[in-house]
Amino acid sequence: MSGQFRRVLFSKAVDQTLKEICIEIEKRYEIHFLEIGTDKDHVHFLVQSVHKMSATNLIMILKSITAKGKFKKHPEVKTKLLGGEFWTDGYFANTVSKYGGETSISRYVHDQGLE
Repeated sequence: MSGQFRRVLFSKAVDQTLKEICIEIEKRYEIHFLEIGTDKDHVHFLVQSVHKMSATNLIMILKSITAKGKFKKHPEVKTKLLGGEFWTDGYFANTVSKYGGETSISRYVHDQGLE
């Protein structure tokens, strides 16, 4: 999605809620959040999961649960959105092995929003 359509949604409170929701997701699913990086209008996750879970299923879980949780705790966020949708239909997913690349990706995700 083009940056011109992005809305500033991530305040410190909304960011904290996202992290709390992710902790709850970890308890219910075989998913571990290695890093969560938010900026004012987007988020990056570095996630570890079991090999039997497809990227599509993983993303469906993340989008569904985080959107519902955010709207429940921060209903004001929904009023800022076009069509009331928190997540766009698209996403980018990539795999990282323990043998290379994870450190630089982890650093990139962690540093989101830091200035």
